Amino acid sequence: MTEVRVPWFFALIVATLFAVGMALMPHPVPIVEVGDKWQHMAAFGTLTLLSVLAFPRGSLLRIGERLSFLGAMIEVLQSIPSLHRDCDIMDWVADTTIIVAVLIVVRLGRGARRR
Repeated sequence: MTEVRVPWFFALIVATLFAVGMALMPHPVPIVEVGDKWQHMAAFGTLTLLSVLAFPRGSLLRIGERLSFLGAMIEVLQSIPSLHRDCDIMDWVADTTIIVAVLIVVRLGRGARRR
């Protein structure tokens, strides 16, 4: 069984609920005035970091896969007409790009720490 750090896991759950909730709101309240892709990257960069902290011995590949899938599912759900949101594959690309970038930094950090 994978080690779970409870405080980080709780933070991950809260952040995930917040990100999904904001993504599925018909008219979300803007928190910071930045571009849509930057919001996606901030959200998924945070989720990736929290995932790594919550599951310190977890597979980075599995973390990346699951978070990328979450990003794809958000985009699919945003295609529901009653949400008045836009499904944009480039949002998913932004999500996945930052997930991979954070995981590469984590991997390099783990490798440097082992030496």
